[in-house]
Amino acid sequence: MTEPEYKGKKILLVIAQEQFRDEECFVPKQIFEAAGARVTVAAEFTETAKGTLGGTIKPDLRISEARIADYDAIVISGGPGSRKFLWDNQYLRELVKKADSLKIVISAICVSPVVLARAGILKGKESTVFNSPDTVNELKEHGAVYKDRDVVVSGKVVTGRDPKSAEAFGKAVLKALKKA
Repeated sequence: MTEPEYKGKKILLVIAQEQFRDEECFVPKQIFEAAGARVTVAAEFTETAKGTLGGTIKPDLRISEARIADYDAIVISGGPGSRKFLWDNQYLRELVKKADSLKIVISAICVSPVVLARAGILKGKESTVFNSPDTVNELKEHGAVYKDRDVVVSGKVVTGRDPKSAEAFGKAVLKALKKA
């Protein structure tokens, strides 16, 4: 039997403490784990996090405790809770900036590409986001080149549009990780 292709790869999956979008957390996580990667889930607190569709997951660590150099990729899940818990989370913003400087794969789906925009790493890069006026404006205001597509890959940065994009997003993250 051969080793899983991504065995030894470590992915930090960041979710909102409440109202993360279930598909955008669980679908990519399942894809990553099926490929052999180890997924560590981070949120603001380690108490059980709740998704918009009723799913729950117990984070392994707090965002503030994560050391990005320990991972090969960071994946930021979306959902309405992202606005409240992730958009202005300074620890998360610093993780994203550090990941960018270390050339680690950085990805976000739904409304969470706003985190990447606010961290300053989307300037001049093509990206997508959940198609609403405020999210699209956030990307454009921070210099991103908005594309209304399911998944956009710009170097080591992968962005996904919405829950229907979760599977394609997860696969695109793995593909970017393979090139890393």
